Amino acid sequence: MSRVAVTGSSGLIGAALVAALRERGDEVVQLVRRAPRAPDEVRWEPSGRRLDPAVLDGVDGVVNLAGAGVGDRRWSPTHKRDVLASRTDSTTAVATAVAAADHPVRLVSGSAVGYYGDRGDEELTEASPAGTGFLADVVLAWEAAAGPAVDAGASVAFVRTGIVLAREGGAMKPLLRMARLGLAGPLGSGRQFWPWITLPDQVAAILHLLDRPDVTGPVNLAAPAPARQRDIVAALGRALHRPAVLWGPSPALRVVLGEFAGEILGSQRIVGDVLRDSGFGCTHPDLDAAVRWLVA
Repeated sequence: MSRVAVTGSSGLIGAALVAALRERGDEVVQLVRRAPRAPDEVRWEPSGRRLDPAVLDGVDGVVNLAGAGVGDRRWSPTHKRDVLASRTDSTTAVATAVAAADHPVRLVSGSAVGYYGDRGDEELTEASPAGTGFLADVVLAWEAAAGPAVDAGASVAFVRTGIVLAREGGAMKPLLRMARLGLAGPLGSGRQFWPWITLPDQVAAILHLLDRPDVTGPVNLAAPAPARQRDIVAALGRALHRPAVLWGPSPALRVVLGEFAGEILGSQRIVGDVLRDSGFGCTHPDLDAAVRWLVA
């Protein structure tokens, strides 16, 4: 039995992770920005870039998932500053506390496949260089913010997450709703690779990494079978017995979504070499299995 601190525990992944930790018998400490409402909650102010190291007394691991939603609204200059600051501030606070702890603390810190930018059909592993664009710049700064923990010799892994398939929220929720109505289809060319993973596999991978402090550095969290966007919506259509041919032209997406449309239309053919080589296997390894779970 271990004690794990979690930031971002109210989000889609964080809430599922907290439930999974408790189910396997771990004690959870939830770091929240509001007044605590439960005995396992501790208030913190990530914008201050500081976390009292005493919060980590008896804590074996920290999962840092804090950060403003990337696609919650149009990318105004203010929102882009929030996206960056919310990640770097919280990670700096957590990493500094981990570095100051009087015992080894495993840190599994949030990251994103946005690191790679739009790369077409190029196969991307953890060894691939960074791409270009706003999200690539964000991820570079985000991972660098964990420097205090890395420099102190702590065990740190960065979970580079892509599109999480979930019924409850995230990027798939609106697409699933449209697919049920027969209104889904290719976005742009539809040929772009979308790096996907189901929510249960995302959570299981984080648990796996918590228990494997020997795995450090970037870890791509993606299913072993990369798929193009048009194939994902086609699989949804088949599973729901609905058409999935309504085309979303690129110019229209850019009008509706602004700069964020570039991320939707971008292509990232992600391969999770590190996760696979560490012995992790997905419950939903292929697209059809994932979609069957998603629409069940």
